Amino acid sequence: MKKKLVTEMGRIGREEFLASDKLPLTVVVDNVRSLHNVGSIFRTSDAFRVEQVLLCGITATPPQAEIHKTALGAEDVVSWKYYKDTMDAVRELSEEGYGIYAIEQVEGSIPLQDFRTEEGCKYAVILGNEVKGVGQQVVDACDGSIEIPQFGTKHSLNVSVTAGMVIWEFACKLGWVKRG
Repeated sequence: MKKKLVTEMGRIGREEFLASDKLPLTVVVDNVRSLHNVGSIFRTSDAFRVEQVLLCGITATPPQAEIHKTALGAEDVVSWKYYKDTMDAVRELSEEGYGIYAIEQVEGSIPLQDFRTEEGCKYAVILGNEVKGVGQQVVDACDGSIEIPQFGTKHSLNVSVTAGMVIWEFACKLGWVKRG
């Protein structure tokens, strides 16, 4: 089996990306400290044509060398916006009719594999700080919480790994990726 060359992968260019349909998913980044995590979230968002990324609180915004190092330019094509307060982003998304879900371990959370999407709906997922997770006030303002089941000794995953898993699952559930 031969590895594909970049020229064989059929990737779209910047203008085609900007004009293309987007996955009806907004990724909200709530007070994430690591610029590398932010860059990785942009790169994964590019891979699945996520509608937009909302950067909130202490989360750094482009242009930043450390974001670019992992985003590899995805920060230049994925739509993004900054909010000083995550609650402002949540209120705006709610007013626009998004189903808003914290990715967090809370009482009554829905396991990621059991979460069901509805055709024609727009979704927003909120990814939290590397240590403290999604703030309680933000969790309280959400329509629900989605949890990734874990079976090891640690109680959390890296936020960029979490983003990849959640974005992939939404891409599958919303019909962008066919499994099996």
